[in-house]
Amino acid sequence: MTAGERLGPYEILAPIGAGGMGEVYRARDTRLGRDVAIKVSKEQFSERFEREARAVAALNHANICQLYDVGPNYLVMELIEGETLKGPLPLDAALDFARQIAEALEAAHEKGITHRDLKPANIKITSQGVAKVLDFGLASVAQAAASAPGDAANSPTLTISPTIAGMILGTAAYMPPEQARGKPVDKRADIWSFGCVFYEMLTGRQLFQGADVSEILASVIKDQPDLTALPAELRPVIEKCLRKDPRQRWRDIGDVRIALEEGPVTTAPASSERRRQSWLPWSIAAATTLALLVSAALLYRATRPTPLRPLVRLNVEMSVDKGSGISAGSVLALSPDGTRLVLRSRDPDDKLRLHTRLFSENQSKPLTGTENATSPFFSPDGAWIGFFAEGKLKKISVEGGAPVTLCNLIGSERGASWGDDRNIILPLNLSGGLFRVSSSGGAPAEVTKVSTGEVSHRWPQVLPGSQVVIFTASAQQGNFSDARVEAYSFKTGQRKTLQRGSIFARYLTTSQGTGHLVYLHDSTLFAVPFDPVRLELMGTPAPLFEDVSSTAQAGGLFAFSQNGTFVYVSGEAASAAWTISSLDSAGKTQPLQAQPAQYFTPRFSPDGKRLAYAISNGSSDDIWVKDLERDTASRLSFFPGENRRPVWTPDGKHIVFSSGNPAAPGLYWIRSDGSGEAQRLTEQPNAAPYSFSPDGGRLALYPGGNASPDIFTARVEGDPEHARLEKPELFVGTPAIEIFAAFSPDGRWLAYQSNESGIFEIYVRPFPGPGGRWQISTGGGVYPLWSRDGHELFFENLQFNVMVAGYSVGGDAFKPGKPRQWSALPLLFTSPYSNYDLAPDGKHVAAMLALDEAKLKITHLTFLLNFFDELRRRAPEAKK
Repeated sequence: MTAGERLGPYEILAPIGAGGMGEVYRARDTRLGRDVAIKVSKEQFSERFEREARAVAALNHANICQLYDVGPNYLVMELIEGETLKGPLPLDAALDFARQIAEALEAAHEKGITHRDLKPANIKITSQGVAKVLDFGLASVAQAAASAPGDAANSPTLTISPTIAGMILGTAAYMPPEQARGKPVDKRADIWSFGCVFYEMLTGRQLFQGADVSEILASVIKDQPDLTALPAELRPVIEKCLRKDPRQRWRDIGDVRIALEEGPVTTAPASSERRRQSWLPWSIAAATTLALLVSAALLYRATRPTPLRPLVRLNVEMSVDKGSGISAGSVLALSPDGTRLVLRSRDPDDKLRLHTRLFSENQSKPLTGTENATSPFFSPDGAWIGFFAEGKLKKISVEGGAPVTLCNLIGSERGASWGDDRNIILPLNLSGGLFRVSSSGGAPAEVTKVSTGEVSHRWPQVLPGSQVVIFTASAQQGNFSDARVEAYSFKTGQRKTLQRGSIFARYLTTSQGTGHLVYLHDSTLFAVPFDPVRLELMGTPAPLFEDVSSTAQAGGLFAFSQNGTFVYVSGEAASAAWTISSLDSAGKTQPLQAQPAQYFTPRFSPDGKRLAYAISNGSSDDIWVKDLERDTASRLSFFPGENRRPVWTPDGKHIVFSSGNPAAPGLYWIRSDGSGEAQRLTEQPNAAPYSFSPDGGRLALYPGGNASPDIFTARVEGDPEHARLEKPELFVGTPAIEIFAAFSPDGRWLAYQSNESGIFEIYVRPFPGPGGRWQISTGGGVYPLWSRDGHELFFENLQFNVMVAGYSVGGDAFKPGKPRQWSALPLLFTSPYSNYDLAPDGKHVAAMLALDEAKLKITHLTFLLNFFDELRRRAPEAKK
């Protein structure tokens, strides 16, 4: 192929190389704007090939070349810039690369995938010193090809099947005897190949040689490998990799990795007779030089850098006493001294709470008063835990007790950081900059302002000394492809961009006075040396792990302590998907949208025959409308960014929704059948539509921009195809937060939620006023909805149960009844977005149920010990 040709969405840029399977090209993914490597086969792939290739694509590891896509006759892979592995190498470098290769094999073997063709030609070393294993698992489906005689270093990959006896696959010089004989193989074949590769790294010579492939295979089967050229301390490890009987080899590559990480293997001591013979002649010399040796050793140890300890990985199965598992909807928190973990769980009483657990104890402790809390974070001394709940920032002692409210916010929950100056930095709103709040409570003070092209600042971290805060600046809600990691100086008021296209940066003090910056790009965690004084990167970013989970609300699901412990949630463990169900008061459910996805704000059409909702796919959110009778769905919005909060017009012909389109944010008006183009109604980011008046003449909304979190209404003007909104008018404006307004069926009343009492409750006011107000809920309430018959008002309590209160009207007075629980089944927590809607018949709701929360559970956490040493090893500071 030549430059400019295309394979689907991939544009060929230049050839990279060729092999028995076909040619490899550098190409450009025109959809994602990234360069990739494409391996083009000489033949069409079989169904089996594609099935196995998809399995390999599931591998996510920093030392494995990622497989992105499979075409009819081509593979799309991560483009690795680096050199092919070659020996001989210095002992330290060979050990480091061997450990990385072993980690890659271990990760694949744990998923039942065997490489079967491990060789130096399939291993590249990046400029950051990262070993990348290529063609993982694909040897089993590669096509056989001949090579020139004597090309033993890269002899052909002979393959038909990895499981059927009598078939041969692999590269001759690196395949084990059972593979050379055509017998079935398993993961122990990779251990043999690892031994051959390790030998070649240390010596620079191929272990099994011959004039052609047949001679090499004969040597593999018959000859005992000569390991005398290896360092004596490593011979036992490699010898056990190269035992011809697979039953006598290492049972698992993880055992090899551990043997390498624990240090050199000592050789057998000399016999006692030889020790006696050698000790006497040298005893006097040893005595006279002992002092010099000790002095030299002490001087060497004093001037030698502290040895880097090996990384220790622990996968811990999680449960919280009798609770139902860990909720993935919140970020983890690890105490500064690394002795205590905080996360969220649903207790046997069906309430979500924060739990704290000391690693020295067997049980966790629920923190009473933290119901529905999210995003916990520690104070610098580890004595307090900050968190978000009920539209407020709060703190609670790690030993328990009554929580303390510090300030109000409007559904931000986008992270907070507690500085050592006793101030907390956080975003207060869904949009806008960061604020400073005293850890003793008080009025928030603005710290940063969003600049042109930004919509929000989030996930702050105050650096040691409380002179600088780093944070993520996003250009659009729900999409972080253009996000930047920024640093802001409290002293000078200046900002500096540290990294583009990345989120959730955290500074780790890995050595005296300096440290590393870690951050996420997609699901890959990167690290780079960082000077916290000059705010400069001091090296080249290095990828660490490719399976770190994140959410748009919590950011990266990882935490660290000051002693070098790192804990994270893998992408698999924190998968988020749920369904939309029909729920009645008896608890009976039926699927409305059975395909699991990340759904938000379901809304019935006025006739109840269609359902609008938003779907998040990670990079953008879109509005969809489903015909419930035909069971078909169609996409309504096509803007980039976050498109959510659909609201039907009373006649069902149009839908208004909010869009985070970076080029033109605001509210949009579009035909509900998908015909025609969307019309922009407002120009402020983060606007939110709530409810239309029964005649369609007014829209209750939050206008977005820098408006306070109050209830506004705007008159709808123009014909249906060319509607426009007049300037929004304030209806309810107090120092508290008022949101989610809903017009009554007769248009005389407006229900909304407010936290003026300290927690969110449901209130009703006459519209357009004047008049009093009536509190409907008791003990907390959110998301009000009116029944069509005009006699009931629904809402959700703070335990996510649907509640209902009857009411009557006498003149200008509104007379609410006592609220009662409508359904015992709790709904899924999707704040700050409504998670249910009432059907026109008033007998059932469309909702995301907490029953789906099983799909959101964190079943295990990955703990990394000696993580700071790993950062120094993998991301060293650039030499000056």
